[in-house]
Amino acid sequence: MDDDVSHPHEGPHEHEHDHDHDHDRPVADASVRVATPWDVDAVGAVQAALWREAFASLLPAEALDAATAEEFARVWRQSLATPPSGAYRLLVACAGEEVVGFAAVGPSADPDATDVDGELLVGGVTPAARRTGHGSRLLNATVDTAGLTGFARVRTWLLDTDEATRGFLQAAGFAPDGARRARMTGPAERDVAGEVRLTVDVPQ
Repeated sequence: MDDDVSHPHEGPHEHEHDHDHDHDRPVADASVRVATPWDVDAVGAVQAALWREAFASLLPAEALDAATAEEFARVWRQSLATPPSGAYRLLVACAGEEVVGFAAVGPSADPDATDVDGELLVGGVTPAARRTGHGSRLLNATVDTAGLTGFARVRTWLLDTDEATRGFLQAAGFAPDGARRARMTGPAERDVAGEVRLTVDVPQ
């Protein structure tokens, strides 16, 4: 797992979406929209929380300490001001005016990717806002956005031990495509985390 937080499109994929499809409690004015520069502090806070939740047992202490809300926000602010090349989009899930989740989609950088392969690069919903449908709305909007920017498929990588997120994604139509990879999470040879790739076709 890449412990460098200097670029939001290259970090670990802390996919902590809303895994409850029954929507236990109502949400006022729930929405998903394209992020603006005014959202970066909230996105940074969500990403820092997800990072620590997902990787506390995998990344070295110095990487966790560096993954602050302020650092994530700084990188997103820079990314929105000078977007990387390609069709990158940052979406936010909102409860009223509060940002409770985010997702970044862009071109897949995998060696076997073609021009029509997009990737859900990073995203999730803050723990306090789960079980309210935000994850499903965010995921659907991400796939739709990928289609509008010219992608025919959306890929995403997740830890091979993350059965909850895998189940959530598969219920939404994603399926393992056979690709796997190992990510270094620290300096020692044993500091490796396995990841599996899931893919979905964008509805036409």
